[in-house]
Formats: sequence, structure tokens, C-alpha cells
Amino acid sequence: MDPLEIGRWQFGITTVYHFLMVPLTIGLGLVVATLQTAWKRTGKDVYLRATKFWGKLFLINFIMGVATGIVQEFQFGMAWSEYSRFVGDVFGAPLAMEALLAFFVESTFLGLWIFGWKRLPQGLHLATIWLATLASVLSAYFILVANSWMQHPVGVELIDGRPVMTDVWAVLANNTAVITFIHTIFGALAVAGGFLFGIAWFHLYRRRRDGIDTVGADSKVIVGEDPAKGAGRDKTDYLVWWKSLRFGGWIALVAFLGVAFSGHAQAQLMIHQQPLKMASAEAACHDGTAFSVFSFGNFGGDKTTCEDVNTIWEIPGLLSFLAHDNFTTDVDGLNTLIPQYQEKYGTHLPDDPMYGDRAGQEIDYQPVMGVTYWGFRLMITFGGLGALAALIGLWVTRRGTVPNSKWLSRLAVTSILAPFGANMAGWIFTEMGRQPFVVAPNPDSTGVDGVWMFTAAAVSPGVSGGEMLFSLVALTAVYAVLAVVEVLYLVRYVRGGVPAAMPELAAGHDGGEDKDSTPKDDDRDVLAFAY
Repeated sequence: MDPLEIGRWQFGITTVYHFLMVPLTIGLGLVVATLQTAWKRTGKDVYLRATKFWGKLFLINFIMGVATGIVQEFQFGMAWSEYSRFVGDVFGAPLAMEALLAFFVESTFLGLWIFGWKRLPQGLHLATIWLATLASVLSAYFILVANSWMQHPVGVELIDGRPVMTDVWAVLANNTAVITFIHTIFGALAVAGGFLFGIAWFHLYRRRRDGIDTVGADSKVIVGEDPAKGAGRDKTDYLVWWKSLRFGGWIALVAFLGVAFSGHAQAQLMIHQQPLKMASAEAACHDGTAFSVFSFGNFGGDKTTCEDVNTIWEIPGLLSFLAHDNFTTDVDGLNTLIPQYQEKYGTHLPDDPMYGDRAGQEIDYQPVMGVTYWGFRLMITFGGLGALAALIGLWVTRRGTVPNSKWLSRLAVTSILAPFGANMAGWIFTEMGRQPFVVAPNPDSTGVDGVWMFTAAAVSPGVSGGEMLFSLVALTAVYAVLAVVEVLYLVRYVRGGVPAAMPELAAGHDGGEDKDSTPKDDDRDVLAFAY
């Protein structure tokens, strides 16, 4: 039982699971804050209902994200102590800022927002959700600063074999961090847009199925009401889903464009900062200009020459455009890059006790091609599918409602998963493509030469394979339980519709700024929304 391999699996599983919550929290937080702003400006009940419904789902996801995120911090010290010692001087600043300036602000103002309904003035209450949401965005930036330094070390000086930060602003303004942050925020908005689109479609379909809304001879919707079918089944309920569907669809399309352009900028940085990752993502054994649309072969075979990789379909010049904004400049392939890395960073791991049994072993510089190649394509495919679903959905629903089709409804709900898949594939590609380094070296002139760390040197030396395996099994089991809990709660409140987040609708009052509501009613409504 190899502690290094088990530890990598553990960190990968827990991180990927945690990142399922992160983009939805960021994207949905921005959506909820925008909807509440619309309610504050217009006073329309449709925006209040939308705010509370989507806000309820936002809270469920936020709490689960906090619970799963705590584990990440502990892993640094428990499973990856050598890594923590190496990066500690650099990571201290951004992680402290994340905890003190971002997370505490986020949790404090989110608490005020939850329990501030009907207690705080409307303007002040609106400010709390904006502060909480912007703090979550800021929190993401500080985390990405730390991660981007691992991809592209800057602002440090190597002293006694470890990096010491000499310029905090260089670390915070790392070009890799800035473009990764933009890419991540657009990815989060894509997730939120798909989430709104799919769930709103589901509820509009239920109204069609139940005969509440119909379609006239001109193919336009005829909005109906049927209180007998449950609280909230009125014309305002229709507007909540209709506006949410259109809002979500447009968010998804704009986010896709943002992801595409920021991803292009990332690729241009990658070709200079981590050329092996780019070459592996393209299964590019040789120098060239063509982008591989589809290749096959034994990607896990001869990783030095990868001569068994066969390209079936490629687009000439596209890879050069992605990397250099022209169609003629060659992009270095693996057969060119690997000897360069071997010459600069060595052919074998140092004969040092910190490497354990791996000391003196030959270094395999090529990332796992099967992961990087297909991860890159799955990221693009899932992102494109989410945008395509939104585009088709906006066209199909332009006359005011969704088709009365169970099959289309299921397809729309399933499309929610596409942006999640794109985010997951993108992060796995980013992190796996950095191997065999946990802190990547800097062939780019803007980086700091000599700062890198092999993943084999990062694991805690005092942790056995058995201990690591136990924590892996335990955490995976706990996370599986938490996944079931979150899905059950989300499904429960999604199916319950607006009344699930606004019990005051079922109780017979409007739930707005009703000055005639008794304190007992207010307490019941606020606590029901919170819990």
C-alpha cells in the first residue's frame, strides 16, 4: 500500500466532490442577490418568490460545501506535510486572507441574510446577501491564487532549498491566477444558469401536464391558476418559472462565451508555463500546428515516444492559433519537450530519504495522456452541451412555456449535469496535467527559476499506507452519505416549488413586507426558511 498513490486518490476524491458545491454556490449566490435586487427595485412578488426559492437551494448547497471544504485544510498538514513545509511561506498569506477576509465575512453576512427577513430594513437586508456573495467570490480568488502559484511560481526567492515570499503583490496578481479566476467564475455562472434552466423547465412542464397552463391557437401560452392543486399554483408561480428559465438560459449562454474566451487565454499561458500539459492534452508526440479532434491508441503505453498514438481527425493550424494566435507557428511535441525537462530537472529522482522507496527511480515527465487528452475534450464537450441545451431551450420556449413533453422535460433536467461535468473535467485535467510535479517548474521567463517540487516528495513521511487507506475509505463513505443527504434535500425542495421555501403561501398570507403579520408568523416563516 503506497501512501503517495493512496494520498493522491484521497485528495482527488475529496477535492472533486467539494468542487461540485463551489461553482453552484458562487453562481447561485450571484443569481439570488440579483433577484432580490429586482424585488427591492420593483416590489413585484414574483422576484420575492424567486429569491426565496433559489435562496433555499443556495443555502442547502452552501452548508454542504462548508462541511466538505473543511477536510481540505486538514489534509495539507496530515497527509502532505512535506508539501506544506515547502509552500507554507507562500500559502500563508492567501489562505489567511481567504479565511479572515472572505469566509468569515461570507458566513457572517449570510447568517444576517437568513435571519434578517422582516427584521432588517430592505436595503440593509439586500446588502447582506451581496456582501456574502461577493465574499464567496473573493474567497475563490484567494484559493485560486494558492493553486495558481503551484502552476506558476512567482514572487518568491529560493532560500535554503525552500521558496520564501518576497513580493506578495506578485503572488496575488499572478497572471495564471487572474485568468484562472475569470475562467472559474464564468464556469460557476454556467452551472447556475443550467441549474435555473433545468429546474424551471421541470416546473413549467408540471403546470402543462396538470392542465394549469395551456397553449392557444397562436401557439402562445394561456396562463392559468388552480389553487386546488396546491399552494402557489397561480399566475405569479408561472412567472417565477418563466423568468427563471429565460434568465438561466441567457446566463448559460453568456457564461459559455466567457469560458471559451478565458479558456483560450489560459491555453496561451499554458503553452509557455506548462508545455508538457498542453502537448499531452493534444496527444502531440511531434512538433506541429494541427489540433487533434480525435486520436486513439495505448495512451498508457510508451510515454516517452507515444509512437502508438494514431490521430484520426485533426484541424490544421488550430493548435497554433490556440497557442500563438496564428496558424503557422509550431507547438512543441512530447518528443521535443521531454528531453528538455530531463536535461533541466534530471532523469532520476534524487537519492534522498524524503522520496522513500522512490529515491533514485527514473522520472516519467509525461502526464497521463488518457486523463489529459480526454479530460480536455470532455471539458469542452460538456460545456458545449450545456450551452446548446440553453440555446435550443430559449428558442423552443419563446412563446411563453415549454412543450407538454415528458421526454423533453427529462432531457432539460438532465442538462443540469453538463456544466458540472465540464467543471470536473477541467479541474482534473488541470491538476493531473501538472504531474509529476506538485509545484510545477517555470520554463517561462516570467516565473522564478529553480522553484519546483516533485509530487513524490510531498507526502507525509510518518503516515503509513494503512493509515492513508483508512482515511480514504472513511472520508469517501462520509462523503457518499453527505451526497445522498444533499440530493434528497435538493430534490425535496425542488419538487415542493416556491411554497417549500415560503410556507407563508400555504398559511394564507403573502410573505412580503406585511406590517400586519404578527411576530409569531414572522418567527415561523423565518425559521422555516432557515432550517
